[in-house]
Amino acid sequence: MNYILFDNESWQNFLPLTFTRPISEIRLGILKISEKWTKFLNQEISYLTQDYLSKKYPVKRASENILINACVLPNKALVDAILSLSQGQAIVCNGILIAIAVDAEGLSDFDASLPKITEKLTFDGELQRIEKTYDIFQLNDKALRDDFELLTAGRKSQPISKTVNVLGAENIFLEEGAKVEFATLNANEGPIYIGKDAEIMEGSLVRGPLAMCEHSALKLGAKVYGATTLGPYCKSGGELSNVVFFGYANKAHDGFLGNAVIGEWCNIGADTNNSNLKNNYSEVKLWNYKSNRFDKTGLQFCGTIMGDHSKCGINTMLNTGTVIGVSANVYGAGFPRNFIPSFSMGGNHGFQEYRLNAAHDVAQLVMQRRGLEFDEIEKDIMDHVFEMTAKYRKSF
Repeated sequence: MNYILFDNESWQNFLPLTFTRPISEIRLGILKISEKWTKFLNQEISYLTQDYLSKKYPVKRASENILINACVLPNKALVDAILSLSQGQAIVCNGILIAIAVDAEGLSDFDASLPKITEKLTFDGELQRIEKTYDIFQLNDKALRDDFELLTAGRKSQPISKTVNVLGAENIFLEEGAKVEFATLNANEGPIYIGKDAEIMEGSLVRGPLAMCEHSALKLGAKVYGATTLGPYCKSGGELSNVVFFGYANKAHDGFLGNAVIGEWCNIGADTNNSNLKNNYSEVKLWNYKSNRFDKTGLQFCGTIMGDHSKCGINTMLNTGTVIGVSANVYGAGFPRNFIPSFSMGGNHGFQEYRLNAAHDVAQLVMQRRGLEFDEIEKDIMDHVFEMTAKYRKSF
């Protein structure tokens, strides 16, 4: 069977994070959503996403296909239900298509908003899905615990150094090459996963749940509260609380970041702080690209959502519920606006457009440092996002 994760209209709800990726490439817990499905299905998946993303994230077509909603997280009961689908059968929950089996023709004319369903099946088991950007940090605790069980079942952790202060050692797992010395790890409140060649430096204080993916690092004296995820090749210092870094992003110095989602190839300057609670304790509103306005979140704690390739200068202050687009450059004294369009540069004093060729140059440099190429596919995606977001920069 050929498995495909499809984006529906919810793709817009995850902007700016999904300007540069399908929904299924969002990291939640330890793994990306696509990686979770690959583990459960024991088979590679492909993507049905926006046309301009399809070169990087192509769809594989076959005579028999099962399309799965990319917002949905897998579990054994759901996977078993999906594996039993016959052509034309679909699992629908509260009017939302979860999965459908289609032939080659059905795949060619598939419309997630108007799917051709022969028979609707119900699913009474647990169903977990993300709907908005802030669900990523809201649901990270549960997802991290689930991924920890998935990845460590039947396996033995590398030994923990005797220099480490440990609580709940049974809930700590070190992959090969992971290093921890003279730190404090408290896994009584949730598991701590330290990936291959990841490092927790001396003096760090960690309260789980925490996920550190391969080659990630906590710098000297870092303070981390769960549920926090550092994607691959991320470095962080200072204080973190319920933050998800997708990967290849740095917050290498002091400063507080809480209830936040940080995309790839971002850099957060020294002593940058974000507010995750309003002074009057009221509900946080967050910019939504789909509604084109600031929408209520129902949350009292909500910090920063930052798209790929964006940067903050030293001593940047980010207000509660700040959304930063792709390839923005934020700096200067005072609080900048809490919706910063893609390809913007500036701060409280005002913004101007960040030149596309300059964004190309920076992306090429930062990716080269990690042995990756800013190739024509990456460049075309960035160029498309630049054009898509031009309307938000007209006021500059």
